[in-house]
Amino acid sequence: MAQQPPEAPGVRSRRFWSLRPRSDRDAGDAITSNFLLHAMPAKVSNASMAWTYSFWLGTITAALFLLLVLSGLPLLFLYVPSVERAYQSVKDIEYVVSFGKWLRAVHRVAAHGMVIAVVFHLARVFFTGAYKNGVGRNQHREWNWVIGVVLLLLTLFLSFTGYLLPWDQLAFWAVTVGTNIASAIPWVGPSVRELLIGGREIEQATLIRFYVLHIVVLPGAVAALFGYHMWRVRKDGGLARADREEQLETPRTVPPTPTKTYTLLGVARGTAPTVTAKTLIAADTTVNAVPDLVRRALIATLGTIALISILAVFIASPLEEPANPLITPNPAKAPWYFLWLQEIVTDTTIHLGSFTINGAFIGGVILPGLLIGVLTLWPWLDRSPREATGEWFHPARRTQNLVFIVVMVAILLLTYIGMEMRGPYWEFFWPWETWPSLPSRI
Repeated sequence: MAQQPPEAPGVRSRRFWSLRPRSDRDAGDAITSNFLLHAMPAKVSNASMAWTYSFWLGTITAALFLLLVLSGLPLLFLYVPSVERAYQSVKDIEYVVSFGKWLRAVHRVAAHGMVIAVVFHLARVFFTGAYKNGVGRNQHREWNWVIGVVLLLLTLFLSFTGYLLPWDQLAFWAVTVGTNIASAIPWVGPSVRELLIGGREIEQATLIRFYVLHIVVLPGAVAALFGYHMWRVRKDGGLARADREEQLETPRTVPPTPTKTYTLLGVARGTAPTVTAKTLIAADTTVNAVPDLVRRALIATLGTIALISILAVFIASPLEEPANPLITPNPAKAPWYFLWLQEIVTDTTIHLGSFTINGAFIGGVILPGLLIGVLTLWPWLDRSPREATGEWFHPARRTQNLVFIVVMVAILLLTYIGMEMRGPYWEFFWPWETWPSLPSRI
């Protein structure tokens, strides 16, 4: 058998030209010739690449969503969406399937992590004023902010629909509490709840409805809106930090480069025209997306997957007794990301003799509805100057940043109270107080 001649070093290196481009043209070709990388710009400003500006929270959120899909696929084949077999199938995943306990823990930790990452990402965009348009032409960052708010709501609903699937006491009553808040809407509340759970009681129709929403409808909507979200970032000129840097920079003269022109009479030597440009577009203020941006995105993605995989070893997914509508846990609590709503419902329920102020309507519908409405419309309400775009805690936005922080701290405080300080009969207990013993179940 004839021996193949060895490859030339140049041929071998060309196989990896898209990973290790040797020139700006190679870097640009790597973007245009790759389906996944095509959404990235050819060059990125150095300021946008800083870890401390965006903390790469958008990339981390995308990595968590990818991990949810990858960990959810095997669970999809092992889970049985039936009220008679759902609990047992989850129990088999926990104790029979190899690495099933870890796989379920990965899915659960990633789901909670995605909720936290989306909230942090939204807060980062707010504090940096990144929803404001900068100096670029045809920017519409305010609409991308609206898409971000919708993605936050879809993420919460995606986690909420998955909460019911284990069909244990924790899941059943958490969903019961959560859907009961929706029924407080005047006139249409009961109809909204029936539409959500597929009837008047949480049963087989509810499980199938939540199952389809969790594995098909909501992931598809999140993926589609995420793709549009990233496309809009590209169309708006990248991160708002680049606009901030362009406003700070002053024009400078680019040194002329020697050139030569071939004519019929010989070679005409001279220099290129002198160009005055913003330093933002100069070579020393930008880097190629390949490999610099790709490398950092991979670090954020692989680091997120590794962290969740390690946490899943130590944080097990809970699995309580099978769901029983006849036995109500005391206290019955909503999922942790809705506990602040449950606490507001309790605090706004006021009894004045025979008259009762409906806390479920005020705290579960009016206040969160106003909060979401103001949050969605804020880019049009913000009157801070354009110079506040892309800068952390700009002085011109001090008041609105302070209000945002107060609201966030209040939500965290209410969540902690609902999680740790609400005991039997939803009574308030300090952390050092002992809960009263309850009568044993018969």
